[in-house]
Amino acid sequence: MVVGLLAILKAGGAYLPLDPAYPSARLRQIVEDAAPRLLLCDAAGRAALGPEALVDLTVVDLETATPAWAELPASNPDPHALGLGPRHLAYVIYTSGSTGTPKGVMVEHHSTVNLLHWSSGVFAESEISRTLFSTSISFDLSVYECFVALSQGSSLYLVEDALALAQTPLDVSLINTVPSAIAALVDKQAVPASTRVINLAVSG
Repeated sequence: MVVGLLAILKAGGAYLPLDPAYPSARLRQIVEDAAPRLLLCDAAGRAALGPEALVDLTVVDLETATPAWAELPASNPDPHALGLGPRHLAYVIYTSGSTGTPKGVMVEHHSTVNLLHWSSGVFAESEISRTLFSTSISFDLSVYECFVALSQGSSLYLVEDALALAQTPLDVSLINTVPSAIAALVDKQAVPASTRVINLAVSG
């Protein structure tokens, strides 16, 4: 997943996250509305979307024995040669739709770079050195978890959600999650002793 996100951005594309854990109807609505030009997909993604949603899409199968990129160069594309700039789209994340139909929020590269720059001045290297990546990529907090750590050479610990720490202790230094999840971890005494920072995501 992380490799896919980086590959899309390096190739000059914008990513549209589709979490296979989401209801199929919601995923199909997002695909129909956003009209992506290319779909990176594994078996779980195919099953979640259903065959009808894939008919008019160019699909790159991530599990094929002969991947489409096998003959492509391993070096990064030159962003200047591609004509890319800070105003180009980086990703589109859809709202929850709690007040109506979900809407796509388009975020450009410069906005994400501003977040990375801000974070580098707020958090010490030791605080983000082992970041828990527990948020669905369909939620904007995942941008912080993934790219802040990677942009500063830190490690990511990928788990299904923050509550996974209750079953599998990890020596993470930073946790991003919601108040209910951290409360559950505190109740189970499952917050790792190595944790330096806990960021709570609240909205309303």
